[in-house]
Amino acid sequence: MSDALDLRPTLIRPDWPAPPSVAACVTTRETGPSQGAFAAFNPGLHVGDNPAHVALCRRQLHKEIGDDRPLLWLDQVHGARVQQGYSADLPQADASVAYDRGHACVVLTADCLPVFFCDRAGQRVGLAHAGWRGLAGGVLEATVAAMGVPPESLMAWLGPAISNAQFEVGAEVRQAFVAVQPEAIEAFDPSPYRLGHYMADLYKLARLRLERLGLDHIGGGHFCTACEPRFYSYRRDDGVTGRMASMIWLR
Repeated sequence: MSDALDLRPTLIRPDWPAPPSVAACVTTRETGPSQGAFAAFNPGLHVGDNPAHVALCRRQLHKEIGDDRPLLWLDQVHGARVQQGYSADLPQADASVAYDRGHACVVLTADCLPVFFCDRAGQRVGLAHAGWRGLAGGVLEATVAAMGVPPESLMAWLGPAISNAQFEVGAEVRQAFVAVQPEAIEAFDPSPYRLGHYMADLYKLARLRLERLGLDHIGGGHFCTACEPRFYSYRRDDGVTGRMASMIWLR
């Protein structure tokens, strides 16, 4: 298998009024070299896929940037740490920012929520991996703070994540959000499947957090990774699956 084959990923571009200097995309699983449970475009090294296929996916991703700058890969742990500045040592973090054209920010997801950020001047970008633990732990607040500009000068876009119709959680998850932000109760509906459980809306939870910070332009949030076969889904596929890559960079 070689790069001469047409193995380019099928991409989703955020539909937001970002300045021309901001570029961003999310991969899908529709085209690429990965096979079996990981078909077809899996850039996740940690999921058990053929490393040669993963490496090829990552090379294809780098071509999307259009220059030689590195991609900033993270060791994601469902926390709230934000990586500022490039590191090739796989820093343990769940978000990163870029203030120049030195690197591109990347996160991997398969049901968790990727949240893209840029400032209205088109000079700073950021990207967060926000599952329920990260959201509850403040990863969006930490990313907004790391952007280093007033929150009202930022815009955000919510990428592909599991929808509330497919995301059942326990009462402890609901309590973790409501204890910090009472209006978060709006993001939980009683589960039709199990008593004492709830269907959680990651998109609404993210919007509530961002609005509280002062962001007034928040786009996206209309996907469902568990419902749409073009996406990987950890829940739908019982944990044996690839990952989508979300990327943002300054042109």
